[in-house]
Amino acid sequence: MIDYLIHTPVASVIFVFTIVTSIYAFSNHDLLAKFMLHPYSIHRGKGLYTILTSGLVHRDWGHLLFNMLTFYFFGFSLEAILVGVSAWGHLQFTLIYILGLVLSDVTTIVKHKDNGHYRSLGASGAICAVLFSYILFQPKDMLGIFMIIPMPAWLFGILFLFYCAWAAKNARDSINHDAHFFGALVGIVATLALHPWVFQHLLGQFF
Repeated sequence: MIDYLIHTPVASVIFVFTIVTSIYAFSNHDLLAKFMLHPYSIHRGKGLYTILTSGLVHRDWGHLLFNMLTFYFFGFSLEAILVGVSAWGHLQFTLIYILGLVLSDVTTIVKHKDNGHYRSLGASGAICAVLFSYILFQPKDMLGIFMIIPMPAWLFGILFLFYCAWAAKNARDSINHDAHFFGALVGIVATLALHPWVFQHLLGQFF
C-alpha cells in the first residue's frame, strides 16, 4: 500500500478530480454552497471540512480555466522535478499542495470570522504554492504573463507577491488575494523545508 502511494502520480488525480467536481457544482448549487469556505462558521467550529472542499469547486468557467491552466503548466512539471530528486516526490507534491490549500485560508478565516456573508472557493492558494515551489527550482524559466508577455519566473514571483500584498489591503474585487499571497509563501517554505539545498541552487542561478 505504501509503495503504491509513493509511486502514484498525484497531479493528474488532482487535475481531473477538481475539474469534474467544479463542473458538477456549476449546476448543483447545494453542493457548491456546502463546499465553499465560510469563515464565520469555521470560527464557531462548524464546517471545518470546507477548508479542503473549497479547493475542489470554482466560481465559474473562467475561474476554473485560469486555475487549471496554471496547474497544468506547473503542477505536472513540479511533480516530475520532485520525483527526480526524491523517492518520495509524489508524496512531497501532495504535501505542498494540501499545505498550500489549507494554510492559505488561515488569514481569510481570521479576517472574515465575524462576517456571516463572506464565502470563498477555488484552489488558488494551493496552485500558488505549487507555482512558487516550481519557481525555486526553475527561477529563470520564461513565463508568458497573460499568455503574451514574457517574464523570467523569479521576476514574476517578486512582482506577484508585492501585488498580492497591496491588493489584499486596497483592491475592492472578489478575489482572495490573501490566499494567493500566503499560498505562495507556503510553497516557498515547504519546498525549502523538504529540500534545503534548493536555496543554494537558487542563489547559484544568479551568482
